[in-house]
Amino acid sequence: MIYKLYPYILNNNYFDKFHDECGIFGIYSPYKVDTFSLIQFGLFALQHRGQEACGFSVLRDGFIISHKSEGLVLDFFRKISNSECYHGNAVIGHTRYSTEGGQSKKNIQPFFGEDSYGKSIISIVHNGNLVNAKNIRKKLESKGISFISEHSDSEVILRLIQKYLSESDNCLEKAIQKTTNDIKGAYSVIVLMDNKMAAFRDPNGIRPLCYGMLNEYTYIFSSETCGIDSVGGFYVRDLLPGEMIIVDQKKSIQFSLLTEKKNTKKRICSFEYIYFSRPDSLIENVSVYEIREKSGEKLYEQHPVEADVVIGVPDSGVPASIGYSKASGIPFKPILVKNKYIGRSFILPKQEMREKMVNLKLNPILDEIKGKRIVIIDDSIVRGTTSRRLVYILRKAGAKEIHFRSASPPIIGPCYLGVNTPSKKDLISYNHIDKKNIEKILNVDSLEFLSMNNLIDILGSIHHCFGCFTGNYPVQKN
Repeated sequence: MIYKLYPYILNNNYFDKFHDECGIFGIYSPYKVDTFSLIQFGLFALQHRGQEACGFSVLRDGFIISHKSEGLVLDFFRKISNSECYHGNAVIGHTRYSTEGGQSKKNIQPFFGEDSYGKSIISIVHNGNLVNAKNIRKKLESKGISFISEHSDSEVILRLIQKYLSESDNCLEKAIQKTTNDIKGAYSVIVLMDNKMAAFRDPNGIRPLCYGMLNEYTYIFSSETCGIDSVGGFYVRDLLPGEMIIVDQKKSIQFSLLTEKKNTKKRICSFEYIYFSRPDSLIENVSVYEIREKSGEKLYEQHPVEADVVIGVPDSGVPASIGYSKASGIPFKPILVKNKYIGRSFILPKQEMREKMVNLKLNPILDEIKGKRIVIIDDSIVRGTTSRRLVYILRKAGAKEIHFRSASPPIIGPCYLGVNTPSKKDLISYNHIDKKNIEKILNVDSLEFLSMNNLIDILGSIHHCFGCFTGNYPVQKN
């Protein structure tokens, strides 16, 4: 019975993947631009980083106006009838996948702060996770500072900046400096005020953030370069770990380090290359697609196998399968067909309908599978439920042999630095150190994970966060 094999169909974790917390985007110009269209394009390009909710704050005539709601980017913008009200000279936006704070509407970003007259004076968007947010929040609340969200660490950053603004003659640079002295964890942040915009990263640069230009005086900040591309801008570079960039209405740009150089250590999340980022993005000026293709080549070098066809799990497994095909000479064929219009989750009351759900997202081209020896490549194996489902589909389609390859090492630990991941007890590689046990669970003829040495070799350095593979994190949880 399929229900026994796939109980996860009943809940929102149907798609067995890590989920990044969000994407952030911002544009600043000293002159009025079509901020409504630009933020729409930018957020749509970053939709893959969060599908629960989105929002934006526009600077118009010295006033910050915010709009946010649950749902996908295009659905959200389609409901806005007075788009001309959101034309200004600056805008920041956010696509959300919840980690800290849960799915309440109160937790949707941007978060904004008001003065005593109810006028919004500051707004922020944040990607990442703080490990000491709860303690800071308690201290701020004890001093009479109130919060709107339910335990959101992003609002903690906002309230700290607000506090230090009032203590620093409204100097944003000093307020951010003092804030980053207090907070600990992963954070890439964009801040909007009535006369300037700031962007900054944590000292390890765990979550990505880059900047570019739309023209000689209009600046763009984005989680990925695909956001800059989406509005017709050009990429300049990634922000350095611990760096802050401020642009203002005087057309000036300032660069500064929030901490001493000796205290910054580049440790960007390796999963940005493996799964999170779009394949057309550059992260730290390195092609995401190229990394994924090389991982497939390395997988074949690690463990050659004779087969008739290589297939990749859409979308992030496809570049690795192309690389595997190039290295092995085994033809790659896109014979897993993905339904691109499937929603994030389903609640289906009848067992008959739940069973049909198994084939709703991915369907194989049967004639290309029956009687064939298959190499199937996915970006990772987390719980193992999706992998098992895929194998079931291929077996049912008549595959003669199935050789499963993961384009990342075994995942043995959760992430608390801006990624929604299962606990250790739910990770198949943590519970089954012996690879043979996982082969039996997945019902495959062979299984191979990309080795840590090969992952480091592909990325070109050890200066990444490999916490979910090794249990060693650049920032320790409190």
